[in-house]
Amino acid sequence: MKTIKGPAVFLAQFLGDKAPFNKMESICKWAASLGFKAVQIPTGEERCIDLKKVAESKTFADEYKGKIEECGVTISELSTHIQGQLVAVHPADNLIFDNFAPKKLRGNYKARTEWAVDQVKLAAKASKNLGLKAHATFSGALLWHTMNPWPQRPAGLVEAGFKELAKRWLPILNAFDKVGVDVCYEIHPGEDLHDGVTFERFLEATKNHPRAKILYDPSHFILQQLDYLQYIDIYHEYIKMFHVKDAEFNPTGRSGAYGGYQDWIDRPGRFRSPGDGQVNWKSIFSKLTQYGYDGWAVLEWECCIKHPEQGAKEGAKLISDHIIRVTDKTFDDFASAGSDKNLNKKLLGL
Repeated sequence: MKTIKGPAVFLAQFLGDKAPFNKMESICKWAASLGFKAVQIPTGEERCIDLKKVAESKTFADEYKGKIEECGVTISELSTHIQGQLVAVHPADNLIFDNFAPKKLRGNYKARTEWAVDQVKLAAKASKNLGLKAHATFSGALLWHTMNPWPQRPAGLVEAGFKELAKRWLPILNAFDKVGVDVCYEIHPGEDLHDGVTFERFLEATKNHPRAKILYDPSHFILQQLDYLQYIDIYHEYIKMFHVKDAEFNPTGRSGAYGGYQDWIDRPGRFRSPGDGQVNWKSIFSKLTQYGYDGWAVLEWECCIKHPEQGAKEGAKLISDHIIRVTDKTFDDFASAGSDKNLNKKLLGL
């Protein structure tokens, strides 16, 4: 067993135009003041990181990392959620996802995909230069619009979809393998990798690529009504990253899992600030510790009710309170009879 590292915080949801959330130095100092020990950095935010420079220069990467550590935190991981989403986009979603790309690429979907792939590959090199071992991203989606099997899916459609998804990701996975960094896909509705079965399909399509791993976030499983504790039992060897985000699911006679196109505040399934939802954090931290997870516990704050600053303050404490210092002794050692082969034989009647 190993002790989970934390607390850390994903900066994406906290960035803004006002201090201290508008500059990397000030937001890192803010995070440190709340007790966070690390920050997870969204690489699509230029005010957070110059991804190209960090990827191409070890010297620049060392200086960048040093400036962050001077603020009282280190870097837990980099994220390419936005760019990863654009690696695989169904044509029906091109317009809605176009804002994820630089303005000069909008409407040019081939160039947009090439840019996204290059960005994620840059993140591999940047992660290596920063001394990181895991990276957060989304898989993108070619099949999500067929999630509900009506109209009936043609035979072979799902297999063809995952074959294409693997084709797009294999060069990226190979780039990460070259630098010794895991690609942790956030298992997330809206992505083709949204539960255990779809992750297994992707593994099969990539021939069990050694860098294909999981970013575990139980909030998405609450909304899907998936057993998020058993998920750890099944996939713990693949879980290399962990988002601490809460959720609740309260179906009514009027609305259930699909949510009726309602705003978050009115949906039966909605994200909540850590501690305010239905996630059993004690059991999650216990299971992850039991299976030897030694990565970071990273707060990802999303809530339609509570203010983010209150959520961050409470989230840092929640993570700290749930991290288990692993034991180096067996609790019943005081009653141990020691090791005696002859005694063992006698006890067995031999």
